[in-house]
Amino acid sequence: MSPQSNHPVAVPAHRRPVVSRPLAFWLVAVAFAVTMFGTTLPTPLYVLYQEELGFAEEMLTVIFAVYAAGVLAALLLFGRASDQLGRRLILLVGLACAALSTVAFLLDQGLALLIVGRVLSGLSAGIFTGTATAALVDLAGAGQGRRATMVATTSNMGALGLGPLVAGVLAQLAPLPLRLPFWVDLGLILLAILAVWVMPETVDVPEHPRLRISRPDLPPQVRPVFVRAATAGFAGFAVLGLFAAVAPSLLLDLLHEPDHALSGAVVFTVFAASALGQVTVARRLRHRALATGCVALIAGMGLLAAGLAVTSLALVIAAAVVAGLGQGLCMRAGLEAVNTQAPAQRRAGVASTFFIVMYIGISLPVIAVGIAATRLGLQTAGIACSIAVAAIATIALATTLIPAHTGTARAVQPVRA
Repeated sequence: MSPQSNHPVAVPAHRRPVVSRPLAFWLVAVAFAVTMFGTTLPTPLYVLYQEELGFAEEMLTVIFAVYAAGVLAALLLFGRASDQLGRRLILLVGLACAALSTVAFLLDQGLALLIVGRVLSGLSAGIFTGTATAALVDLAGAGQGRRATMVATTSNMGALGLGPLVAGVLAQLAPLPLRLPFWVDLGLILLAILAVWVMPETVDVPEHPRLRISRPDLPPQVRPVFVRAATAGFAGFAVLGLFAAVAPSLLLDLLHEPDHALSGAVVFTVFAASALGQVTVARRLRHRALATGCVALIAGMGLLAAGLAVTSLALVIAAAVVAGLGQGLCMRAGLEAVNTQAPAQRRAGVASTFFIVMYIGISLPVIAVGIAATRLGLQTAGIACSIAVAAIATIALATTLIPAHTGTARAVQPVRA
């Protein structure tokens, strides 16, 4: 027997498979898209839920509001959690919330489960928006922050648009309109969990993490950029909220178009235009992207108000295209600016703060339209909210035209080729 035979033999610990950082970058982007896809999946189905469950128009406002509350709660509770616990773990938590939300929709239909599902969906969106964006910036590597931000915002907006489109088509053409879309979503979520499971961790997790509710995290060097970016982004997200609130009911009540696929396609158009604006137009405009986006938002809201006034589907679709392009420009330029200026160790917190403002923007028009529609009618409420959003975009445009203070002029020119 050799002298070493009495010593215990070290057995390598089982380790999970880990993919390369370039592959992980795209896997996280896919997981981001899957999560956001599920958050808008019910949009064209609310008319069917309303018919089946018999709830009043005001309840749609509650359903939208609890989703926004879930997003904001996640941003506050998990905004900086990935800096302490790691990006991978927090992304898995977000996917777990997405899966539970889908299960709630697949169980026996009822208003309570519908609300629970939307709260969980909001939690998943709030967790992913800041954490996934920060993870993509980490995985992209030094000097690739703009590319990572572009992929993050495109994954976000593109998937948000695909959700209503897929649900609307399935509801119109396939059986089980209130079940099949969510079975599809659940399958995608399981694949996304596998994608995140094999990603490498991108931050150094402290031995004793400190978790606390995230207050708005704005380092001094970020604040001048943040004010401009967040004001324009708020207006852009208000556009998304307005279309999500108005489009399905508008087509049914005002334009007498009960086609669920058409309803989903109109919502898809505004998100698709947003993604197009981020991928192509923003690169050409460079530092003019933010101001141009605000102008497009104002024009788009004018078209929407006109479309509602004369009940024209063509004008509503034109509004979706123009306003969507403006939202995409503001979204990419704003998020890229704050991500670029934020210190690496505080990037997730800053991104979450930015999205807190954005999701307040997306929720207020939905709530306002829901309340006003019961008193003024959907048409008048939609026109009034369109004018209000245009006014916010005008304020945002003014902030982009004010000369920057010394030392911040370069910071407010976020998009470059």
